[in-house]
Amino acid sequence: MNRIQNAFQQDKKLLNIYFTAGYPQLESTVPILRALADAGADVIEIGVPFSDPLADGPVIQASSSVALQNGMNMRVLFGQLKDVREQVPNTPILLMGYLNPVMQFGVENFCREAAAAGVDGVILPDLPLDDYVAEYQDIFRRHNLRPVFLITPQTAPERIRRIDELTESFLYLVSGPGTTGGANTQAEGVQEAYFQRISDMNLRNPRLVGFGISDKQSFDAACQHAEGAIIGSALIKALEGTDDAPAAAAAFVSSIIK
Repeated sequence: MNRIQNAFQQDKKLLNIYFTAGYPQLESTVPILRALADAGADVIEIGVPFSDPLADGPVIQASSSVALQNGMNMRVLFGQLKDVREQVPNTPILLMGYLNPVMQFGVENFCREAAAAGVDGVILPDLPLDDYVAEYQDIFRRHNLRPVFLITPQTAPERIRRIDELTESFLYLVSGPGTTGGANTQAEGVQEAYFQRISDMNLRNPRLVGFGISDKQSFDAACQHAEGAIIGSALIKALEGTDDAPAAAAAFVSSIIK
């Protein structure tokens, strides 16, 4: 059983927390990662900064711009993560990014480096499902990296079932339209129908809800429909202007799971 599967064995709603590698400082990545794990985050997503992040709202886009200016890139990130499992042995770690930088780095090289660093899974929102199956699935499996695919209210049932079939981690349920960090504009009745539709499909993988979740209240509400929820932009906001990013990250986690 891998670290992601172990996380979902817990008798609790899981907090999946996202932060941007190299933000607010280039060397912030591992200290923040360690602080999040020590504070009780159940799954941690490390955002790989990219200049054109299609699914990210303005807060994460801004953090990515700062990280890139700081000198963060794929090679630097893997160097920072080289010994991270000595400090964070059990918490699942996922990389969240976009296909273009991965292809520039080389998919095989990316998977090899990620696996060597102890990364458990990868979220690439712009990776077409058919391309993954035809070109990359064998590479991911060879390196024991588990892809996470997004499901939205507009995703067709047949596609949802195919995603569920291909998934060996969890299903990322996008709560409504828009990008990360924005107000959830999905009407409550429509959102309830969406979550109920997913539940009625009796899918085999656990689910986490993301987009528009920012505090304990919205986290608890999202957890009514899944095994946990994902928070990103709100943590990035908590890191803005702080003199002690790891302490701010730990305090934010504590505010959600208290």
